[in-house]
Formats: sequence, C-alpha cells, structure tokens
Amino acid sequence: MIRTETWRSVRRACVPYARRALVFGLPAVWLVAATVWELTCPFASHEGMAPRFVTCAAFLALVAYLLTGVRLGLVRELRRAREVARAAQQVLLRPLPPRLDGLALAAGQLSASPGATVGGDLYEAVATVHGVRVVIGDVRGHGLAAIGTVAALLGSFREAAHDEAELAGVMRRLERALQRHLRERARSEHPSVSGADPDNPVAEEFVTVLLLEIHEDGEVLALNCGHPWPYRLRRTAEQLAGGDPMPPLGMFPLPADLSVHRCTRLLPGDALVLHTDGAEDARNAAGAFFCLQRALTEAAALGSPVSPAVVVQRVHTALLRHTGGRLADDVALLVVRNDRRRMPAQPGDQGLRRSRAESSNR
Repeated sequence: MIRTETWRSVRRACVPYARRALVFGLPAVWLVAATVWELTCPFASHEGMAPRFVTCAAFLALVAYLLTGVRLGLVRELRRAREVARAAQQVLLRPLPPRLDGLALAAGQLSASPGATVGGDLYEAVATVHGVRVVIGDVRGHGLAAIGTVAALLGSFREAAHDEAELAGVMRRLERALQRHLRERARSEHPSVSGADPDNPVAEEFVTVLLLEIHEDGEVLALNCGHPWPYRLRRTAEQLAGGDPMPPLGMFPLPADLSVHRCTRLLPGDALVLHTDGAEDARNAAGAFFCLQRALTEAAALGSPVSPAVVVQRVHTALLRHTGGRLADDVALLVVRNDRRRMPAQPGDQGLRRSRAESSNR
C-alpha cells in the first residue's frame, strides 16, 4: 500500500515535467526526423523544389497537430486549477448574503496580485443575538502571502462573534488568533526552535481591524485598531469619526480597557461603506491619489436608497480607471444599507467628521 501511494505521488509529480518536455522536445525531434528524411528518402534525389515543399508541409502539419493537442491539454489543466483556486478562495472569503437581519449587503475585493481574487484584505458580517457584527481588516502586505493570516482571523471572528457578549471580547479573540498563527508560522519556518516559542515570531507583521456592531435601532458601535473609518451615505458621503484608533493588531498588546465608540445611528435608507486603505492610497500615472469620497458621493447621488451592489461596482470601476488597472495594494469594500423600519428618533447623531472639502472651503 505504501509503495502504491509513493508511486502515485511520484507519477503526479512527474506529469508537469513530462508535458513540458513534450512541448519543447517535439519540435527538436521532428526537426531531426525531417533532416534524416530529406537526406535518405527517394524524393531527395529528384530535381525541383516541389517534392521538398510537400515533405516539409507534411512534417509541419503533423508537428502543428501534436503541439495543438499538447497546448489544449495544458489549457484544460490550467482551467481546472483556476476553478479549484476560485472555489478555495470563495470558501475563505465567502460571498456575503444580499440581506442579513434587515440589512442589505454587498462586498467586493480587487487583488493587487494578477489572477487572485483573495489577497491581504478580509471582511465578514454575521447576525448574532448581540446585533449584526461586521469586520474588515488589512493584513500587512498583499497577495497570496497574506492568505494564511486572513484565514486565521476570519475563522476566529466567525466563532467569536457569536460567543462574545461584548465587542471588546471579539477583538481580544482576534488578537489571540493572530498571535497563535504567527507562532505556528514561525515554528514551521524555523524548525530549529523546536517546541519553544520564538521571542519575535514574525517581525513587522500586523493587521488593521475595524469591528462594528449594528443594533436594531440603527446604532453603530465600533472598535478600531489602525483601520480607516467608514463613510456614511445619506445624500452625500461623510466619513465617520469614532476617536483615535488603537494601534494595529500585532504591533502592541491591546490595552486593558477597550473603549467601544458610538459612531453613528443609521436611519432607514442610510448606508455604511467600509474600505481598506488600498482604496484611498491608489494613485494614477501622475501620482494623484484616488478620491474615494468623491466616488461615493457620485454613487449616493444616483438616488435614495443607494444600492450596495451598485456602490461597490461603481467604486471598483472608478478605481481601475484611475489606476489604469495597476493596483499597488489590495482593495476591499463592504457596503451595509439599513432596510429596517423607522425607529424613534434619538438625540444627537454624533461622530461625523467634516469632509475635507468642507474644511477647505472654510
């Protein structure tokens, strides 16, 4: 049994090399065969070029046929590999439901790595007895190297969001999950440390995280570890301010007292736009930054209530047009619209930060 499995593993490992050898070896083999044919066949002694043209055309047709077959096989293999990768990526960063406990949702990501749909950004939304809890984060770096950290944090959030009564408890669970992941990764990269925990598992590894809790009356509570604050869409786009964020996870331990901020209260039809810093840091060829607030204001002007899916699609289109399709960092967007019935008015809709445009006009 062991011999059989070993032989199968060896054969699977040899398949890519065998196909590569066919692609590069067949033309050389047929070139040698054509030369031998021209030197030895009876037609070679005949005068005129017609027989030689016929011979060369026959060989070229046969070689083209064989190479086309090999190419089609490689294309099918690549297509299957992409389908498997796409399925695995959707399990990791699974699509959000269009509706969740009275909220309309839409999300999307643009990866800086060509061919990848998942990179260093993460997001998730779950309905719990404590309210709808939402997370968005950005792992240092981008592309495939950050996927392990994304998986560790999303797995922890999906469990902690239901288990922890307080939002602070969810953040502490994320911190522990990150520390555990970094220790395990350090052991695998440096097996010489044996069972001992490295003093500094992975240098300069950190994650920005924004946690939100949306209650039935539209009240939004937040904990922010170094992440950009979201925008609220009403008739325009206004960036929320919940105080100074804490440092990103992984840089310093969380403080003993985690103060949850009240960001805003979502009225029916209002929407929140969560994003990663790749959106506002994107530049064009001239070095100009992408103005996310302007793009969101244009989306909000399309009508009320705004469609979360349309907002995501329009921002992605504007981003790709601004950068010429060359993103320097991953970009994630998550839009939440309040479709619940109107609740009694609450005093003081605090937490709004004046837009840069208003500040500059004054």
